[in-house]
Amino acid sequence: MDTQDDVFSFSFIKPASYPDDLLRDCHSADRRTTVDMSNRTVGKRLTRVQSRHEESTMGNQLTITPCLWFDGQAEQAARFYVEVFPDSRITTISHYGEAGKEIHGQHPGDVMVVAFELQGNPFVALNGGPLFTFNEAVSFQVPCRSPEELDHYWGALSEGGDPSAQQCGWLKDRFGLSWQVFPEWLPKALEETGSTAAARVTEAMMAMKKLDWQALERARRG
Repeated sequence: MDTQDDVFSFSFIKPASYPDDLLRDCHSADRRTTVDMSNRTVGKRLTRVQSRHEESTMGNQLTITPCLWFDGQAEQAARFYVEVFPDSRITTISHYGEAGKEIHGQHPGDVMVVAFELQGNPFVALNGGPLFTFNEAVSFQVPCRSPEELDHYWGALSEGGDPSAQQCGWLKDRFGLSWQVFPEWLPKALEETGSTAAARVTEAMMAMKKLDWQALERARRG
């Protein structure tokens, strides 16, 4: 028997006393075994290649980090957000120096950048000055797993924010940043465009500021 990389082939030497039909059956079995083991080997090789590709892809993935522009409130905002969301932390704080002072207008020693994580998601808060402010064109979604979670995030994030900005689960926090706080099942309930259930949920949601979990569930069930 010859062995090479899990492919097995059998060679038969015809003794003088072996009948021809028996040898034909043996060679047929030989070919079937070779094809079967070859397919297994190809499968193993493909699995190894796919595994190496996945490892390479994972190693090359980019980390996309939102950068939030503040006017002197970067550290205050970052500390607020890591208090609101559990399993969150500030990772680094950097400060302005003399370099570029004539351009950025900040004082040496002022906080420049605060890097922080909200439940493993990276963020950067930048003290860039009064030139730019937040608006509703960008918001962060908070899908909640329970009514209690929704109450917590809505209450914490909306405190000190603009009440007039609250509509359909959207709110502005005390720094003017927009958030969407909703039940995690809501997007799925709204996916079926044209269905009566989606229409009922949409109609109910449009009349709300803070989303009412139980009322939306009743609308979904009809």
